[in-house]
Amino acid sequence: MAVVEDGRATGLVAAQEKAVALFAEVEARGLVVPGRGEREVSDAIRDLANDMFGTTRHWHKRIVRSGPNTLLPYQDNPPDRTIGEDDIAFADFGPIFEEYEADFGRTYVFGGDPDKHRLAADLPRVFDAGRAFFRAHQDVTGAGMYAEIARLAADAGWDIGIWHAGHLVGEFPHETNDGAKAESYITPENHHPLRRTDRTGRPCHWILELHFVDRERRFGGFHEQLLDLA
Repeated sequence: MAVVEDGRATGLVAAQEKAVALFAEVEARGLVVPGRGEREVSDAIRDLANDMFGTTRHWHKRIVRSGPNTLLPYQDNPPDRTIGEDDIAFADFGPIFEEYEADFGRTYVFGGDPDKHRLAADLPRVFDAGRAFFRAHQDVTGAGMYAEIARLAADAGWDIGIWHAGHLVGEFPHETNDGAKAESYITPENHHPLRRTDRTGRPCHWILELHFVDRERRFGGFHEQLLDLA
């Protein structure tokens, strides 16, 4: 089992490394820019993933959102919107690389709004602080991890925009690893340790997903990647 798990962990890390390379190229090519529609940008990133890695499948719908659409949770499907000159946008993609899922999200700010720039800077900072908390608390539960992320968000002046702060990840599709919804998410209802085995006896691996919002000013941001492996 250890050899199988070593290969599984390596596959998940490799998938994330490809996602990092993909988003670096997205930025280098200026694909997320004012004047382009959200759907247009999403399709451009999809095509780039195919060109770079032959990726044709994504385990969840591709998301590019801007302006007030950044307030909305994953389940919503707002009308296509054009990215503005003084705007904020984020991309959330779940490409599948050689049967392993990546789940990766980044935020982009255009113009000089200091609060939007502050949010874009706070997201990776809070992610790093959350990862440090996870590493320092070997028995942390999903509820405990969520509470720490909520505390970090509030200290920075943001609200959490969705009902969870992360989820299981693995081979495609990850949903089959654990059918109990609360146990599969970093959420107040998950009182199980994050460091545990799934129903097949393999170690669970987690994505930390940060969606922070300012509901009064009507914008949000997003940052997402592996919590426990890389």
